[in-house]
Amino acid sequence: MLKDKGVLPLRRRAALLAGLGAASTLAMPRLARAQDNWPSRAITLVVGFPPGGQTDFAARIIQPGLSAALGQTVVIDNRAGAGGNLGTEMVLRARPDGYTLLAGNSSPMAINPHTFPNMTANPLELVSIGLALQSSMILCVHPSVPAKNVTELADWIRAQKGGVDYGAASAGSLSHCAMELLRARIGNPEMQSIPYRGSGPALQDFIANRFPLMFDGASVVAPFMKSEQLRAILATGAQRSPAFPEVPTAAEQGLQDFTFSAWVGLSAPKGTPDAIVQKVNAALNKALQDPAVREKITGQGDEPGGGGAADYDAMVKRDHARWGQVVKASNITVDD
Repeated sequence: MLKDKGVLPLRRRAALLAGLGAASTLAMPRLARAQDNWPSRAITLVVGFPPGGQTDFAARIIQPGLSAALGQTVVIDNRAGAGGNLGTEMVLRARPDGYTLLAGNSSPMAINPHTFPNMTANPLELVSIGLALQSSMILCVHPSVPAKNVTELADWIRAQKGGVDYGAASAGSLSHCAMELLRARIGNPEMQSIPYRGSGPALQDFIANRFPLMFDGASVVAPFMKSEQLRAILATGAQRSPAFPEVPTAAEQGLQDFTFSAWVGLSAPKGTPDAIVQKVNAALNKALQDPAVREKITGQGDEPGGGGAADYDAMVKRDHARWGQVVKASNITVDD
């Protein structure tokens, strides 16, 4: 009798399938045990910016609490460059085993995909873990500007021959996009961005009156507001900032759909097991409940984060869509 060489004998085939099933059964407990035992070594928390900024501050303020809750050292790795893109791409390429996480903010997560023409990485592929902190953006003017509110500021800008320059922490940054959104809301008066390499250099020139107005995070401009070197016009939060209750919101001044924040949150590589994501989220929420941590965050003019991974994921996607529209309407691009 002829045998079909393309078909294995029944017994041999059954034995092979049984062996594969046994191997799969053996592999599954090992994978489950790896997740159950996570973390068994140090965790790297990547920050795509140099030390000293809001994102680095957020990472360092939650670092001790994360380490304590997870029972392992959390090491911060500052990978600055390309507006936060280098750090983001590093985590996108990392193994999804929970040992490489990202502390990211709205620029690389929600704005850069629209402003960097050659950017191939997609931050939306990251797995959201949770919100660490957020703060209103504050529109400030130099004290030499006579305006005290948005209406007066819009009138003052239109009265300036040749238009008005404004500062931006960097080209395509949240401070840049926020001002372009404001410009659209007040009738597109003539305004020109002066981009810097970070908030620090921009604020030095702002205080020296080399340009008259700028948006930045509440925690960034707080010291200069307190010293009356800058005057606040509005805050972009849904409610007035607890740190600056005297500063009215945009909505209170008649600006519709002008509620947003500067935020920092944690993410993991695509494919990271949900069990690990839940562990980190629980550790983050526990760290943010520490009164000393909350006091340090609010003392900076920020607001503690927290909540579920889904809440943070919705925030990232909402801002990705919002700033994409602003970038397109204002034709904002960044040279790689």
